[in-house]
Amino acid sequence: MTTSTTDSRLEQLWKGCLQNNRKEQEAFYKMLAPKMLALCMRYAKDKDTAQDILQDGFVKIFKNAQNYRGEGSLEGWVRSIMVHSAISYYRKAKRTILVEDFAETGIAMGASYNGNKLETAEISRLVDQLPDNYRSVFSMHALEGYSHREISDKLNISELLSRTNLNRARTMLKNKLFAMDNVARYNMAG
Repeated sequence: MTTSTTDSRLEQLWKGCLQNNRKEQEAFYKMLAPKMLALCMRYAKDKDTAQDILQDGFVKIFKNAQNYRGEGSLEGWVRSIMVHSAISYYRKAKRTILVEDFAETGIAMGASYNGNKLETAEISRLVDQLPDNYRSVFSMHALEGYSHREISDKLNISELLSRTNLNRARTMLKNKLFAMDNVARYNMAG
């Protein structure tokens, strides 16, 4: 299916969703669920949590269907609700924010760093291994394009903590990539 055919089908299904047609809602869900699950995985610790976020997001979408005004893409609106659902889940799951030494700075990982030709799935697995607070900030900033101000507002943290968590996430990822690269070099030499 081409993008315009997909968009057209999505819009057609959406009309049924607005009328609470369960079959149309199910088809709409099935059409977008794989993409939205991938989005939720960026914020979740595991697939079960991501599926919980996905379900919560679709419940919100169908409950608030009349709130979509047709401005921008429908898929973009759905994506926005999924991100907000993930953030809400993170807030509920967050018990305490560890007070950390803010003087520490991380070394930023260049976007082009992929020294050992890692696949996207492997990089996603590394991001999944980050602590919740680092993973959420990293996903929101690096993958979704949120500013530190927006992140601080959405997660109820300071901009400084957002920057610190992003730098620490990058440092952790860089260290993991460096370790993987060393193992690969060792294996090739041996």
